[in-house]
Amino acid sequence: MRTLAGWLLLILSLSCVTAPEERKGNRMARTVDTARDPHSYSRPHEVAVEHLDLRLDLDFERQVMRGTAHFKLDRRADSDQVVLDIIGLEIHSVTRGAGEGSAEPASYQIGESRPVLGSPLSIELTEDSDWVEVEYSTSPEAEALQWLTPEQTTDKKAPFLLTQSQPALARTWIPCQDTPSVRMTYTAEVTVPQGLMALMSAENPVTVAEDGRYRFKMLQPIPSYLIALAAGVLEFRELGSRSGVYAEPSVVEKAAWEFADTEQMIDAAERLYGPYLWERYDMIVLPSSFPYGGMENPRLTFLTPTILAGDRSLVSLVAHELAHSWSGNLVTNANWNDFWLNEGVTSYIEQRIMEELFGRDVEAMLAALALDGLVKKVDELGRDHLDTRLQLDLEGRDPDSKVSEIVYDKGQFLLRALEQAVGRAEWDRFLRGYFKAFAFQSVTTGQFMAYLEEHLGSTSAEALREVNAQQWVHGTGLPENCPRIESEDLTQVEKSRRAVLATRKVDDLNPEGWMTQHWLIFLGGLSGEIDPPLMEALDARFDLSESGNSEITALWSQLAISSWYEPAFPRLERFLEEQGRRKFLKPLYEELVKTPEGREFAARVYRVARPRYHPISQRTIDEIMNWGEMEASKR
Repeated sequence: MRTLAGWLLLILSLSCVTAPEERKGNRMARTVDTARDPHSYSRPHEVAVEHLDLRLDLDFERQVMRGTAHFKLDRRADSDQVVLDIIGLEIHSVTRGAGEGSAEPASYQIGESRPVLGSPLSIELTEDSDWVEVEYSTSPEAEALQWLTPEQTTDKKAPFLLTQSQPALARTWIPCQDTPSVRMTYTAEVTVPQGLMALMSAENPVTVAEDGRYRFKMLQPIPSYLIALAAGVLEFRELGSRSGVYAEPSVVEKAAWEFADTEQMIDAAERLYGPYLWERYDMIVLPSSFPYGGMENPRLTFLTPTILAGDRSLVSLVAHELAHSWSGNLVTNANWNDFWLNEGVTSYIEQRIMEELFGRDVEAMLAALALDGLVKKVDELGRDHLDTRLQLDLEGRDPDSKVSEIVYDKGQFLLRALEQAVGRAEWDRFLRGYFKAFAFQSVTTGQFMAYLEEHLGSTSAEALREVNAQQWVHGTGLPENCPRIESEDLTQVEKSRRAVLATRKVDDLNPEGWMTQHWLIFLGGLSGEIDPPLMEALDARFDLSESGNSEITALWSQLAISSWYEPAFPRLERFLEEQGRRKFLKPLYEELVKTPEGREFAARVYRVARPRYHPISQRTIDEIMNWGEMEASKR
């Protein structure tokens, strides 16, 4: 057990690590400075928020929140101000005090606004100030908030609000120290129109409050990006003793059936990596405009309805978000340069949960898809591109714009390589120790690597040298020792794909017993080698243009665009209009804009669909379409 002085020395040493030199070929770039968060103005080493008491009144008509944020402070150094992050907030008043019953106006200053970062809100403190309170209003343009009209919801009965704070958008609806290095507990009181249910990443109700007022508690300390809020006409279904799902009334039964294995997933994760420390694991299926597959808000995972396939074939997404309860929520990346510590470790745990529940063949199919996507992404960016490193340098850039398969899948394959090197039992022991040692803390890549060397190096030094984790983390491209995936199912799917391409016929193709993942591997292998006649033959036999599975529809639509198979375009148009998941939208619009006729189709569809997309998705597709210039040219 380390002494306090020992830990301080370790942390200081990690922030002063000598940067490796660049190398030719697979480049080793300088490691980034992890002593500060480049995406926050806050100075938590001086004054940090310890607890937030939040009061919000939701105005759906004006699409704004009126809020009061009361912060309990941890004075860590001799500083006369606390600095919060804000974007687009109107500040009405600021007060400060020492203990209960003391309050006085506080001087404050709002600094210059910068892209991505917004502005610093600097509040002056007296020597004994231990809290500050900010009264404010949000802007209708707040990027973390999506206000849906009744027509934009599934049941079309009432308006709906959802938030998406990750990575650095909490500051658009709450003044806060918007960095994952600061963890706080919170309480909240939220007032919504009568008849609506409000939910947060906290202890939640299961019935509608008659007065529209809801109170919440989050007793475990979390970073600002995990504060979440949803409000709408919702119902709850219990899945197990500590899990359940919320959704609009027409969706809730379907969701409850789809997620029936959730309690078993929690049990499996606990067997692997230790106790679940968040009390409950509930989920909410959101309207289709939600921009992500899932968001791991603690106690209330946000999910896209596109995973409701009707056959439980896409529940690996639930396993992924559940895995965040250990990697990301329990142990958090200290800043977004270290995002792989959240997503890479989580992607590895997701695979282990799926193997535990559904067997090695299912896990192998999922891993093969991940590896294929990773290889394609490295090829797309280029082997020497600095964004193919695990530890990124995102200073001056939007951290959301650089999220890719790299942090997810290069990260998980590093952990897979380490598992193979030291053995599964030893590797599981290491991960359990890691989660226990850093529970409810934020860590840097340097801290993870030091812990790895300390706790595996003494028994597995040679194995660690063979893996060369430093090269994985700081080097570009994909290392030569990346694990390969083999299984009988993969062999059979590949055999079927080669036969279809060789004969250009599908008569002998027998997909009996295929799951979604088999189809994705088969169709993905046709990219670049398929033409309209073969598309037509596959469609005639398997009706792929009318698939109800979102993953298959997305991939089939990409093939339809690249081969210009027009019978699939009506379904493509509906797909682009009816859901806003960025994972699907981005590659489809990117494929469409490659040709004049595709760009014309994309512009027509996007003009209709854009108002239904979340601001995060809008920003991505606007850039692909060069939308501002296109619209300006029409005026």
